[in-house]
Amino acid sequence: MSSTTAPNTDPSARPGGPLRDPAFLRLWSATTASGMATWALPFILGLAVLDGSLTAVGLGVVLALRTAGFLVAVPVGGLLADRYSRRAVVLWSGLAAAAATPVIVLGLGSSTALMAAAAVVVGAGQGACRPAFQALTAEVVAEEDRQQANAALTFSTRVSTLLAPGLTALLALVAGLWVLLLGTAALWLVAALAPARGAGAPPARARAPFHVEFADGLAEARRHPWFLAGLGALTVVIATGYSATGVLLPLAGRDHYGSEAVLAGALTAYTAGALLGAVLVSRWRPRARGWVALAGLGLYALAPLSLVAPVGPVVVMAAYAVVGVGIELFNVPWFTAVQREVAPDKLARVSSLDFLFSYGLAPVGLAFIGPAAAAWGSGPVLVACALACVAAPALAALAPGARAFSTPRPAPAPHQAADRAAQPAAG
Repeated sequence: MSSTTAPNTDPSARPGGPLRDPAFLRLWSATTASGMATWALPFILGLAVLDGSLTAVGLGVVLALRTAGFLVAVPVGGLLADRYSRRAVVLWSGLAAAAATPVIVLGLGSSTALMAAAAVVVGAGQGACRPAFQALTAEVVAEEDRQQANAALTFSTRVSTLLAPGLTALLALVAGLWVLLLGTAALWLVAALAPARGAGAPPARARAPFHVEFADGLAEARRHPWFLAGLGALTVVIATGYSATGVLLPLAGRDHYGSEAVLAGALTAYTAGALLGAVLVSRWRPRARGWVALAGLGLYALAPLSLVAPVGPVVVMAAYAVVGVGIELFNVPWFTAVQREVAPDKLARVSSLDFLFSYGLAPVGLAFIGPAAAAWGSGPVLVACALACVAAPALAALAPGARAFSTPRPAPAPHQAADRAAQPAAG
């Protein structure tokens, strides 16, 4: 069964926009809870390393296997969310993550292997719910309200990113690590149970094998040239600009400024800029929204450029704040366009490709940028990353439909145009 029912796009059905719609607020609560659980777990396990409950090697294994579970589950979750109810996929993936988290508690301090096995399940739950949440948003929110809804969703994600480390550290002062881990399990329960049902029951249809349905999703993605070009640009920017932040920003802070404060300040400025960007794009509707979004993505070049030379901590933080604004100028119109342009019964599969390639290839960049900097020096590598962050979105802007993130419609055949022209006269 496939969730192909079109969402209700009657503006009167949701007066006041998505922020006053109970169904969207339930969805927003679920995505916020899943985001907080996702971001809190690494910090809790990091505290476990500090108190001796977990080794640094064990931490790396647990987090790596959680990522592996995520990457495997993303395409599977997309297939299931297009075959069955999106709400059901969110429910079961959230319940799986909630059930596996206490197993991490059981393994803490006694069995890294048990923790790693549970982390795979947690990562799988996280990965499976991502494309389902994207598709469920299109079912719950009317088309004209989706940009504002996506801005609200990404805003909550950024707030979670900003608050999760500090809240985790504060709670650790008054509660044990096992209490904090069980708290993330409770957040996964909220993510599983909070969302409302989507737009009606999916109609029954014959089921094809998984590999055939996955190929159908690829074919749908190829039908939208702007999507393939934009996804390629996003993948390049994450694999270069994001990797520069993850690997070379700490080194630049140490070598240029002799302090770790630049690292913390830059990441905080990035999140603050992203929050500002989410607010800005929630209402802004530029005519060339695709080009504006790709230009925002290209601003990521400022991140590696600010690290090439000791330009001052304030300049670095300002650059990262602009990068944060730019990434949301891309993210919100991008998600909105995918929900608008992609066939509803293939939306989760196409969204899974988005997450799989953009986030799945990020570890490749992280793995290569350190050795590259050691071989050729940080400066040339940072300049190369900046050029890639500019060139990839610029090339993507040349793709058909990139100007407005809209798939060009084929022109009707001459005889079809004549028939349409004759219809009013015949009536």
